[in-house]
Amino acid sequence: MSRRSRLAPALGLLPFLAYLTVFLLVPTVTVVIGAFQEDGRFSMTNVEALFGETARRTLWNSLVLSGSTAVIGATFGAILCYLVVSAPPTSIFRRAVMSVAGVLAQFGGVTLAFAFIATLSFSGVVTELLRDSVGVDVFGSGWLFGLPGLILVYTYFQIPLMVIVFLPALEGLRPQWREAAVNLGATTRQYWTQIAIPLLWPAFLGASLLLFANAFAAYATAATLVSQGQPIVPLLIRAALTSEVVLGRQNFAFALALQMIVVVAVVMTAYALLLRRTSRWLR
Repeated sequence: MSRRSRLAPALGLLPFLAYLTVFLLVPTVTVVIGAFQEDGRFSMTNVEALFGETARRTLWNSLVLSGSTAVIGATFGAILCYLVVSAPPTSIFRRAVMSVAGVLAQFGGVTLAFAFIATLSFSGVVTELLRDSVGVDVFGSGWLFGLPGLILVYTYFQIPLMVIVFLPALEGLRPQWREAAVNLGATTRQYWTQIAIPLLWPAFLGASLLLFANAFAAYATAATLVSQGQPIVPLLIRAALTSEVVLGRQNFAFALALQMIVVVAVVMTAYALLLRRTSRWLR
């Protein structure tokens, strides 16, 4: 086989490699270099600023937002996956849930924020209905436009994403394993606690980590919903780049972006390891 024929299959990867270079490698290198520069010179000022009160509080808020929505989304998404798997493959319920999950998992950004504003804001449809009918003001002091509101809105697309990610693992549980356990005298509880859950646990943790990374990096929904303040890291990056009060903070934005890259890289590495372990019994 000639050298040209051996290289021919690899040529199909060139567009993908070009895409990774332009949209992943170049931005990452730019962020890393910018985080350690100040006025064109090497400096640790921006990285040291990450340990300031504002940056630490914002990072903590992002971790709370991502962690809480990942736990809620993973829990309810796993329950919904179990109901889907329990239904017949051709049932209307199963097809409807999968169709809705596929749509809602991608329903985010400005559209999702506007939907919740129109529903639960001060003059939202549900707020006005409850206020006029039972005298309950669900809007309260404006929780929708803070961290509690972001948790609710993010959970809206985290649950369907969990359904899409975790369903293949549940479907990978072979009926023969349960039949063998029953033949050996195992109860339903013993099957789930000693066989099914230990097998599903790495996939569940991996899907939860994916939800965490998804929420940690989300920007458009929070940027539309929160107009004042920077409760999470992406909004603090926006403030550092566009603030008219404090100018020249673009390198601090690079440092914040580097912080996000490190967090997401750690999470996705753990996800890849868990996915590799899960793939052993899904084959």
